[in-house]
Amino acid sequence: MSELMTRKSNPLRLGVNIDHVATIRNARGGAFPDPVRAAKLAEDAGADGITAHLREDRRHISDSDIERLTDALVVPLNFEMAATDEMLEIALKYKPHAACIVPEKREELTTEGGLDAIGGHNHLKPYIDELTRAGIRVSLFLDPNPAQLDAAVSLGAPVVELHTGAYCEARQVARERELERIVAAAAHADQVGLECHAGHGLTFETVTPVAVIPNIVELNIGHFLVGEAIFGGLDSAIKRMRALMDQARAESSGTLSA
Repeated sequence: MSELMTRKSNPLRLGVNIDHVATIRNARGGAFPDPVRAAKLAEDAGADGITAHLREDRRHISDSDIERLTDALVVPLNFEMAATDEMLEIALKYKPHAACIVPEKREELTTEGGLDAIGGHNHLKPYIDELTRAGIRVSLFLDPNPAQLDAAVSLGAPVVELHTGAYCEARQVARERELERIVAAAAHADQVGLECHAGHGLTFETVTPVAVIPNIVELNIGHFLVGEAIFGGLDSAIKRMRALMDQARAESSGTLSA
């Protein structure tokens, strides 16, 4: 079976996060490197979507980046946002294909874990409802915990993204345990009617065990790809990640061509 037929029959999408192209740009306060140029290059290299997180402190992606991405992209834009009135207003203005609600703390270096969809139900519900009414597909960034997935269902979010950071950071037996949590959570998501994505910290080394999980339909990867771009180019890094994902999914479904 051809690669194209394999991806159509058992698809696994790749979303490329271009936040840290903007981080490098902002270190000098100039215009380069341009995250929109990186996003267009990612499209050409095989990305199925582009992810950009507009933080409260604007440490990387800027408001103008979101405006330019909205105008420039052919593939869908996944707008990562905290559940705040400011971010809701911006999402409703630009109407991205999807909005992934993530936890955000000003002092963190990167997103440290998933949302508390259980304890935060009353806070999250109005934002999810507003985004949904605007035709924006809502996802929640959650730890691989079935109870949190059940809360996502009660909130009316159709998509969850499983936080893979603990798996990527763990080693040996601990990593296997974390992978088992992801496998179980992805299966539970399928059982309760949620579309399941995954991401955070994935590398060439760690992506294959996640890519073979049949209930996961999208991986979002960014920082690692931007880092690899320094050594071999962004298009090369994305194509290699795309190939690893496709090979893993094809082998797991028994459709790898000879």
